Amino acid sequence: MLIFRAPPDMLSKLKRSTKRLLALLAILPATVLILGTIYMLGMEHLEGAPRTFLQSLQWASETLTTTGYGGDSHWNHPAVALFVILGQFMGQFLVFLIFPIFVLPYFEEQFEVRLQHVLPPMAGKVLFYRYGPAIESLLEEFNRTDSPFVIFEEDMTLARNLRDRGYNVVFGKLAEDSSVLMRVKQAKAVVTNAGDHGNATCALIVREFGFSGPLYALADDPLYRPPMLQIGATDVFTPAHVLGAALASRASTRISPPAEGMHLLGTKVGMAEFRVREGSPLAGQRLGDLHLRQQHGVSVIGQWYAGVFTTTKGPETRIESGAILVVVGTPANLEKVERMAMPIRRTGPIVLAGYGSVGRKVIEMLHDASENCIVIDRISTPGVDVVGNVLEQGTLRQAGVREASAVILALGDDSESVFATAVVRDYAPGVPLIVRVIRAPNTTRLYRSGADFAISVGQVAGQILAYHLLDEQIIAVENRIKFSRLSAGTLAGSHPWRSEALERTGAKVVAVERAGEVIVEFDDVFLVRPDDILFVCGSISSLDRYQLAFQATTTIEVRA
Repeated sequence: MLIFRAPPDMLSKLKRSTKRLLALLAILPATVLILGTIYMLGMEHLEGAPRTFLQSLQWASETLTTTGYGGDSHWNHPAVALFVILGQFMGQFLVFLIFPIFVLPYFEEQFEVRLQHVLPPMAGKVLFYRYGPAIESLLEEFNRTDSPFVIFEEDMTLARNLRDRGYNVVFGKLAEDSSVLMRVKQAKAVVTNAGDHGNATCALIVREFGFSGPLYALADDPLYRPPMLQIGATDVFTPAHVLGAALASRASTRISPPAEGMHLLGTKVGMAEFRVREGSPLAGQRLGDLHLRQQHGVSVIGQWYAGVFTTTKGPETRIESGAILVVVGTPANLEKVERMAMPIRRTGPIVLAGYGSVGRKVIEMLHDASENCIVIDRISTPGVDVVGNVLEQGTLRQAGVREASAVILALGDDSESVFATAVVRDYAPGVPLIVRVIRAPNTTRLYRSGADFAISVGQVAGQILAYHLLDEQIIAVENRIKFSRLSAGTLAGSHPWRSEALERTGAKVVAVERAGEVIVEFDDVFLVRPDDILFVCGSISSLDRYQLAFQATTTIEVRA
């Protein structure tokens, strides 16, 4: 006789739910046999009403499945009656026990079979350990550039969701079975995005498997940076703190000056920001139709809209309603623009709402820059100036929001941030509003609610990691405007405001130094001379385009 014997490790490789289901299939018949036998003996010796073995099995199956009885519905002997009662309760118990503990987990794991449980070949791929908001934007960029990656996720529901979105996902429990990462040695890089303890475990395991490439850890607490480096991380970043720094730099001109090199012109030329409200004569207009240079002597350098700064490029540039215009001109001419747009004030305290880990980092940076700050939070703790709800006008009034130079919302929930943004914008329409975003997809909603700048942890983490993993900077969290002192180059012989090539660069000539005199207003016959020194303003990229287009070189300022 041939007897098939399963390999010794076959049962050990079965999933837990499968083992439970097999045990159930073995226990149920045995339970029916035992109950049926006891019932048969009890009916014969105690009740004096013998039942066949088949009838007893039928009674046991009806009891366990709670389907009811046929002829047997009354028992006279107390022991038999007690046995029947216990059997009935056992049947009820099994009904509620079998499905959630034995049957449902089995079917769940059958669906789970569609998920990978071991890393695929990893050559040239980046491994992300755990999914979260910090890598959300980065993964979108990976998809856009067709850069291969794999996500190792320990939450089954999230893993299924990521799989349905088309991501290459591996599901497993690293603490239970580290062999799922056996192929990590081939990976291009590893990014750990779990909690600090999970990051440490992952770093140790991938190094044990021989991975020698770059390993980047996203930490919650900067105090854990040294031990993470010690156990194998190439570098450790704290996105929440970087996010706090980005929010602070948006609000404070001391941390992030509005324009580099503006001192070159002293008080002759100033720069101002104006909000274009709905109904303003500027809203929706083409720059060429407004004639701001000709009529008011000012140059529009660019506009902030939905958190993005774009330089103006020619008369076709359209000014968006709700945008913040960056305008350069003499102080007297800038005052003329105030009649058409709301000036953005840059004096007064900076108001912060939300004193969590991100908010504390924001205040730390602002205090280091000697900024005057007012903190709003629901809970009275050291450092909180106004205890209240930012959604209530009484709280906003107490914090002096209308007199603030900027408002930062560092709340812990995006839904609350959307509503708070609308409330603050309605209460103080002229104040710059910078908002922390937790999930990148909510950024658009915040801009529609009135935010000037909405920055997510995914932006700052994505910017950091993209530099290391994709050799590029995917999201510009900071756009700087700069004044440069340049030679005339090939612009000599042309009017400083009437050159199509100049408009295409996005940079603007705001002043001309000639024979020691700085000229800031140009009549129709004014032409640039070869020995003139030009003061050009624009973003760093637009200035690079200008220098390339006009073969202009940077000149050194010489003061007596």
